[in-house]
Amino acid sequence: MKVVVGSPGTVGGLLLRTGQCLFASASIAFMVSASGFSSYTAFCYLVASMGLQALWSLGLGCLDTYALRMKRDLHNPILVSLFVVGDWVTATLSLAAACSSGGVSVLFSKDVGFCSAYPLLSCKKFEISVVLAFATWLFIAMSSLVMFWLLASV
Repeated sequence: MKVVVGSPGTVGGLLLRTGQCLFASASIAFMVSASGFSSYTAFCYLVASMGLQALWSLGLGCLDTYALRMKRDLHNPILVSLFVVGDWVTATLSLAAACSSGGVSVLFSKDVGFCSAYPLLSCKKFEISVVLAFATWLFIAMSSLVMFWLLASV
């Protein structure tokens, strides 16, 4: 297999996983700190999806750290295919959650004026959480593309 920037067991892969985990955790933190987020299904879906993403990225980040410390090669075809499936599933879930939450945020702030009518509703925190979710998805998209290239090179 080729060694591609961002592949498992490399510093680039560890940085991608760290970015995914940090942005997903920040998205969760902003959404949970907003009052009334649990009343809306899209926001709950965002928290669940980002939670899954944070756990997946944390696990693979730990595996990357282990591989770097022990100088192990993670370019096993079975491992890479597992990474591909996991990345594609979490990428799909994260994009769907970010898009649905983004739609609800736009509806609240621009279309129906919910944010101006109910100032206790934390619309800015909702919007920041959605932006962080999209940033998380960008990291996941890069990682899943690298994994797909690695799987294709087998």
